[in-house]
Order: sequence, then structure tokens, then C-alpha cells
Amino acid sequence: METARLQSFAALVEKWSAKINLVSRHDLPHLWARHVEDSLLLVPYIPAGITRAIDLGSGAGFPGMILAIETGIEFTLIESDTRKAAFLMEAARETGAKVKVLNTRIETAKTEPAPLVTARALAPLDRLLGLAVPHLAPDGVCLFPKGRTAEAELTAARTLWHMEVERLSLQADDACILKVSQIRHVGS
Repeated sequence: METARLQSFAALVEKWSAKINLVSRHDLPHLWARHVEDSLLLVPYIPAGITRAIDLGSGAGFPGMILAIETGIEFTLIESDTRKAAFLMEAARETGAKVKVLNTRIETAKTEPAPLVTARALAPLDRLLGLAVPHLAPDGVCLFPKGRTAEAELTAARTLWHMEVERLSLQADDACILKVSQIRHVGS
């Protein structure tokens, strides 16, 4: 594990959070467990051979920046908030993470579709799939950490989307990672 670089990143999150509220001040004492380790849970589920990925709504860099630091995979981080995008650029510079930051809305971002798309705490699954599909390569996969609403979100998403889904359990009883592939809109 790239502990020193991850610790450097966590220190930057703490420093910048005082100015731009990257994570709530109530979460700061639990930053490592709640955000860093939570992001690292995706690592074993990244398909072998992935060299490029896109993280949607990157915010403070969870999970995209963490995954870029830990795995060496080149990530494109899409973040519409200019202050958060500036933080991500500075964090990439200081940690040496292989990331490209796009300061734009997900819907208007110009990207080459990637074999892996990630997002955390961005939107319900039915909407998230609509955001992800334009950025996902045809045989690509999405990894989405979800909480207690995962089953309800899957039910709602299936009215709009055909997909293959693997539910990968996490440490918490009510949380999982959804590994989603073969996504296509109903009717297409």
C-alpha cells in the first residue's frame, strides 16, 4: 500500500477542508477509515489490465484520487466545482498521482471512454448510469459503492437500464460495491 502518499493526500484533505469543506468537520476525525479505507475497498474488484479510468463527481478525490495513488492507474477526475478541482490538481502535484482533472460538468465532459468508471455518493443508480455510460468503453465496468439504498436503487434502475450486476459485500452490513457492466438503455 502507498501509505506515505495516501497519508500526504489525507493531510491535504484536512488542510483544505477548513477552507472549502471537502469533507464535513464531523468526518475529519474519521477521514482515514470513512473515506480513504472505504475507497481502497474497490481495489480488489478492479479488473486486471486496467490502465485508464474515469471518476465521476470526484469532489475531494474519493475514490478516484485514492485509487490512482494506490494502483498507478491513470484516472481522469471530473469535478464541476472549481475550488474542488483546484484542490485535486494540487493534490495530484503533491502526491505524484497520475490524474487529469477536468473542471466541468459530467454531462459536458469530453473524454475518451475508459474501461473503468467509478463514482461515490454522487447520485442514485438510475441517474448515475446515465452519467457513466457516455464515459464507459463498450466492454467496461463501473464500480459504485452504495449504502443501505442499494437494492431500492437497483430496482429503480432496472426500469430504465439493462445491465449485469454483481453485488460485492463490504464490511458494513448495509453497504456494498455494485460492479455493473453490459449497460444499455431499455429500448435500445
